[in-house]
This record gives sequence, C-alpha cells and structure tokens, in this order.
Amino acid sequence: MSPEEAPAGGGETAAARGDRPARRPGELVLAVATLALGVFVLVQAGTINVPGSTNTLGPRAFPYLVGAMAAIVGAILVIAVLRGKYGQEEGGEDVDAGAKTDWLTVVLLCVVFVVHVFTINLIGWPFAAMILFGGASFILGARPWWRALLTGLALGLVIQFVFGGLLGLSLPPGPLLEGVAIFRG
Repeated sequence: MSPEEAPAGGGETAAARGDRPARRPGELVLAVATLALGVFVLVQAGTINVPGSTNTLGPRAFPYLVGAMAAIVGAILVIAVLRGKYGQEEGGEDVDAGAKTDWLTVVLLCVVFVVHVFTINLIGWPFAAMILFGGASFILGARPWWRALLTGLALGLVIQFVFGGLLGLSLPPGPLLEGVAIFRG
C-alpha cells in the first residue's frame, strides 16, 4: 500500500488484515423492518373487502404483490446480513464532510410541505402540487420562479387527470376545476 492509499490513523483496514468487518446493526434493523413491513402488508391485504361482483384480480392483488416482494427482499437481506454480507461504504468523493447543514433551507422546505398539506382541500390538488413543486424548486435554486410554478401546475394537472379522471380516485380538483369533467373522479 502506498502512503497515499494508507487509511487515516496509519493502521491497516479490516479488509487488508482479513478481519471480518464490525457488525453494523443499522443494516440488520433495515432488513428486519423490510421483512416486517412485507408481512404486515400481506396480513392487512387479506382484510380488504372484495365485492362479490369482482371477477378479475380485484383490490387485493396489488397489496399482495407488494407485500410478497417486500417480505422476500427483507428475508434475503436478513439472511445476507446475518451471514456477514454488509454493504460497502460510499467513498464520498463528491461529498463535503465538513459542510454544515443549511437549516434555513430545511425549514423552508418543511413550511412548503405543510402549506401543501393544508391547501389540498382548499384550492385542490393541482394548485397545491404547484405550490409544493414550485416552492421546493425555488428554495433549492430553480430560476426563474414562474417556470417552477408552471411546471408544478402542469404536473399537478397531469396527476389530477390520471388519478382523478381516468382512475376515478378521489383527488380534490378544487373550486376552479370542480366543473371540469375530465378532472373529476
């Protein structure tokens, strides 16, 4: 190992010595949580009421699929972590470890999210999505601000059309779009 490749502190890495890496409980916690979430979804999917007229896949199919996939991935992860297969740490070459958290940006993003939540029923989904997307984009540096708002409105209208108009789900269109049939579920 050259001096440039030597780890900080002058010692060898665990991999260079042939030692097993230290246990990292976070990986096991994530694996168990994924398995538990999958099992929970599978159990709860069984409680979904299915109308007698349903002769296709029905409303339980997607939750069963997602729950089974999560349970399988969680079980595989638990086994892998218990066998000592840990994820590799990221090198962090593009991360400035000394950078401080910009708490103003974090607070402003939280405010935009809370405003979004409270305005969905007042002004409707498309306009609340415009506030969320446009506000978050502007806070994170998007310029000009009006382009971020228009993009958010377009995104909100597409989501409203697909989920409210085509799929018939209950997304509030708001007072301005209440009478437009293609946005109503």
